[in-house]
Amino acid sequence: MEYKIIDCDQHVIEAPDLWETMLPAKFQDRAPKLVKDEDGGDAWLLGKHAESLGLVASVNTQPRDLKWTGVRYSELHPGIIDPKARLELMDEDGISAAVFFPPQRTMFYFMTVKDRELHVAGMDAYNRWITNWVSHDRSRLAAIWQIPASGVGDAIEMLKRAKDAGAVGVGLATWPSGNTLLSREDDRFFAVAEELGMPIHVHIGLVPANYTTQKVTSKKGGAPQLVALASVMSRMPVLIAETIFNGIFDRFPGLKFVGSEVGAGWVPYLLQEIDDRYRRNRHWCKVNLEMLPSEYYGRNWMVGFVRDQYGVRNCDDVGVETMMWSSDFPHHINDWPNSRYLIDAMAQGIDRSKKHKIFCENAGKLYGFI
Repeated sequence: MEYKIIDCDQHVIEAPDLWETMLPAKFQDRAPKLVKDEDGGDAWLLGKHAESLGLVASVNTQPRDLKWTGVRYSELHPGIIDPKARLELMDEDGISAAVFFPPQRTMFYFMTVKDRELHVAGMDAYNRWITNWVSHDRSRLAAIWQIPASGVGDAIEMLKRAKDAGAVGVGLATWPSGNTLLSREDDRFFAVAEELGMPIHVHIGLVPANYTTQKVTSKKGGAPQLVALASVMSRMPVLIAETIFNGIFDRFPGLKFVGSEVGAGWVPYLLQEIDDRYRRNRHWCKVNLEMLPSEYYGRNWMVGFVRDQYGVRNCDDVGVETMMWSSDFPHHINDWPNSRYLIDAMAQGIDRSKKHKIFCENAGKLYGFI
């Protein structure tokens, strides 16, 4: 088929029976379960608290109508859960193909349980489910598998299984070791990822190793909620610098990292700063790289953005080959069914070949669609 727009980051809301059917019976007493929130909507009970469907299941909803609680599965568009109906929504939005990321709230729940076996089983259940889901049409749908945070051995095993299952990449919530800080222990995972040609994804950012889920009070909103929503890109510069200055890409030059849903307009400033700080401080810091830091970004990193007119306008400084567009559908920041118009508005002033790379070709090549 002819690919025109490829979406590098969509999501599927878990089917109501996902955990019941995919998680082994011995874990069912601790499996996520559907309950009602305070406004009668559906929510997933994760341990001791519930996460409402809220803003992660929104189709063509105007800002005044957005709500965190009171959203029911029975009211959702079928395309939020069903692959056949999702293709129909993609057709209406002009999207040729899409890559699907795990539901982070549920993945974080499994990370927090004090049971390694359940931790791995929960992520395995989702990974097997999404593999079946995208198998509806592999020419248009592709999956990112979630990597557990229970140690390098478990991470490598899941990575290999992801490759065998046809996943187009894997997602990290912590470093492969399960730790907050990068270490040489993670090199074992990176070596296998490079060998298998599997891109490593960080969706917005990594979470601390001691992360614990907390009841979200988004119904009340407030400044803290807006701060979190408006600063999703803030963690990515640190991660990019961490990978570069720790020499990962000298040891594994073929490794590819992707920062998902993080924007691109900030990249030129970061590249300027990491080169300058390296020049001034590399001797006393005892860091000796084979290339300039900014060159590693161009070779080994890519970023996904939703709306970033500034980044697209300055794509030559960002790096045209490092940029990919995403809708984040069906999360509340999506612009369905107007993605084509948003793309055309963002791409005004750049030539057609660059537009095609950013909104189609880069993702198409990375994920094997083209």
